[in-house]
This record gives sequence, C-alpha cells and structure tokens, in this order.
Amino acid sequence: MVTLGSRYVRGAPGTVGKAALAARLLNQHLRDHPRRRVVQVRSGDRFAVDTRDLIQRYLYLFGVWEPHLTAWLRRRLRPGDGFVDVGANIGVFSVLASRLVGDAGRVVAIEASPAFHRRLVQHGRLNACGNIRAVNAAVSDGRKTLTFVLASSHNMGANSIVPYDGPAESTFEIEARPLPELLDPAEIASARVIKIDVEGAEGGVVRGLAPMLGALRPDAEISVEVAPERMARLGDSIGELLAVMRDAGFHVYRLANDYTPGSYPSARGGTLGVAVRSRGPVAGECDLIFSRVDAETLR
Repeated sequence: MVTLGSRYVRGAPGTVGKAALAARLLNQHLRDHPRRRVVQVRSGDRFAVDTRDLIQRYLYLFGVWEPHLTAWLRRRLRPGDGFVDVGANIGVFSVLASRLVGDAGRVVAIEASPAFHRRLVQHGRLNACGNIRAVNAAVSDGRKTLTFVLASSHNMGANSIVPYDGPAESTFEIEARPLPELLDPAEIASARVIKIDVEGAEGGVVRGLAPMLGALRPDAEISVEVAPERMARLGDSIGELLAVMRDAGFHVYRLANDYTPGSYPSARGGTLGVAVRSRGPVAGECDLIFSRVDAETLR
C-alpha cells in the first residue's frame, strides 16, 4: 500500500488526494519505517536515500527537495557558470548545479558534517559529476573550532552550532574558515549563485563573505535561508545581515518555501521559483535572495 501510494503521489498526473495522502499517511510511515533505496529524482539525477531523514524522505516521496529553490536555480544557472553551495548536505543542489553549469562550469560544495560530506562525494560519483569540488569544512567569519549538534536523525540536515540544551543524537567538532579562504580566485570570479543554508549560523557566514562581495561578477546572486530566532541565540541579528548585503548594493527578495508534505504535490506552475521584493521586517524562517537587480520580482 505504501509503495503504491508513493508511486501515485510521485508519478500520477494531477494533484487529487496527493496532499492528504502524503501528509496523513506516507510521510510519517516512511519516517518511522525507513526505506533505503537509490531513487531517481525529477531532474534525472540519482540519490541513495534513507527515509528516516526529512530531505531524503522527500526525495523518495516527491522526487524533489525545495521545489521553489530548485526552479529558481534552473532559471539562474547556465553552462560555464559557477555555483557555491554552503551547507551542501547530501548534494541535492550541488548535483543539480553540476548539470546546469556543464563541463565548463564550476561547483564548490561545502559541508561541515563528515558523514554528509561522504554522501555528497558518493552522489557526485553516482551521477558522474566531474565538476564538483567537495570540501569538508565549516564556514564562519574567522578561523575557529566549531561544535555541531544533531538533535534528531529525523532531520539529519539540522546539524547546527546554535546552543541546544536537549539530548543530542550526535556531535562533532570541525575547523571553520571564512568563505573567501575556501575558494580560489577563479571560483569567486565565476560564481553566479552562492547558496547558504547553515541552520542559524548565517550571520557569521555572511560577515565572512562580506570582503569578497565586491569581487563577485555583477550578476551574482546569493540565496540565504535565514532563521532569525536561531541567529539571535548566537548573538547575531537579521538586521545586521541585511545591512551587510544592502551596503554592498544588493536588493532583498523572498522566495517561497514550505516544508510541509502537503504543500509539495501542488508546488508547480508559473509562480514556482519566483522571488518577490522583501518589504517589512523578516520575522520568521524564510529563504532570501540577494540580487543587484532592482525589480519587484526576480523570475
């Protein structure tokens, strides 16, 4: 039944009943009764997944992770471009970018977790991505040793340096460096998109990134998943992050992002991956796009 339901949600035309089936049955069942498979996602790329984990479960069930960011990247990246993936996880966006930028392009995939770094390398090989340089390192505003904590294996991508008082499933320490120190000049100069997803540590990453913003190409854009509450627990603020980017000439846009399983079957159509100008305070977790383009929408 679960196999048939998953096939229906993922492959059948239309959306009738898919949201309810995914939200009320399949998502929890696949989390609590994990399957380990090599799956082919909508892009045609393949990933070895364990459905205990949120990202890998969604790849199995829907064939995509973060459909709006996926669609936005498809519109941005062209052959010969560069892509920098800070917080690459198991490599979903790095592998996608590898295809989009082609043999003449460059992908730098940076992941702090040694376990996820190994999976990232595995997925690069599985998809014959010869243009990915995988880096096992943390990114911050200076050279320091950081301790990462994973609260639950149900979301293994949530390794974070944000203080956590509850029981931890795992911890690890790793050296952090500012992003400019992890990239060579050609990688900086060719970067069309820099994606940052670091579970609350984005303040430090952006401070460390600031000195190289002027060296980026004029059309370079930066996507940052921000979590203001978690940033505050590290002594950072969303206001400071926005000021750094605005002072460098970037405008702020918001990109839709909904992690609920019921939202995925309907995440299609002309508005998919369209970023709109950000107005008012940034109060909750969301995806921001920073661009030198001054417009109401980024398509």
